[in-house]
Amino acid sequence: MSVALRLAVTPPLATAPMLAALRSHTVAGLERHDAATGTHVRSVRGRHGPAVVAIRPRPAAEHVPVRIDADRRDLPEVEQLVRRWLDLDAEPAVIDAALGADPQLAPMVADRPGLRVLGTTDWFDTAVQTVLGQQVSVAAAATFAGRLVARYGDPGSGDMRCFPTPERLAAADADEVQGAVGLTRARVRTVLALARAAADGLDPAEPVRFRTDLAALPGIGPWTVDYLAVRVLGDRDAYPAGDLVLRRALGVGSAREATARARQWSPWRAYAAFHLWTHAAYGSSSP
Repeated sequence: MSVALRLAVTPPLATAPMLAALRSHTVAGLERHDAATGTHVRSVRGRHGPAVVAIRPRPAAEHVPVRIDADRRDLPEVEQLVRRWLDLDAEPAVIDAALGADPQLAPMVADRPGLRVLGTTDWFDTAVQTVLGQQVSVAAAATFAGRLVARYGDPGSGDMRCFPTPERLAAADADEVQGAVGLTRARVRTVLALARAAADGLDPAEPVRFRTDLAALPGIGPWTVDYLAVRVLGDRDAYPAGDLVLRRALGVGSAREATARARQWSPWRAYAAFHLWTHAAYGSSSP
């Protein structure tokens, strides 16, 4: 079933950085991005089968046009997935007023009012892609993820594919994954450990245990845990203080200094981090 929806959003909505981030992280087979029309298409899993969502956000609008192709029983849940993914329930006036009071952040907030924190449509997908992105470029991470989807993903709707399930990856041979995707042995070990943990019940619905269990996995450090707290748990005060790009943008040399600098941004430190990342990656892109 295909439906066209207009998802309500409180303006402003900083669409340029949102689309730029989606474009740069696009995974072949799982997603398509059309820069000319500002449309992003993504395959997701519904409870009753694969689904595809197409979004076309506009900066001044009070609605985000979305098309969902899914089993009709999955439509309400997929709609909510899209809302969380795009952070459509944020209150930009409150957040921008708080962060705009900081001299360093003020020009960024003025440049990109209504900046959203991108979430996820599938926590395991986002967690694996985060691991794949450790110590490599965004483009390289997207390439690795595309190979993973091509080899281990399931058929989706139309010509799209769904991200591999934890069970599928947990059962995969390490040498085969390394050969098919091109990862280092250490990165394969982390991906498979994450898959086994997810298959065994690792669940973001229990945030404290989720963070603890993540940190116990090989190759998962504080940065990955904090980043996934932002993207997966929706913790708007989570803050990956150890992030190198973040520290450079702040002009500090350590995670401790980055944490101290961010103290006044609570409870919106995740938005501050996205402003700093966006500024570093996309400059002064307009809304």
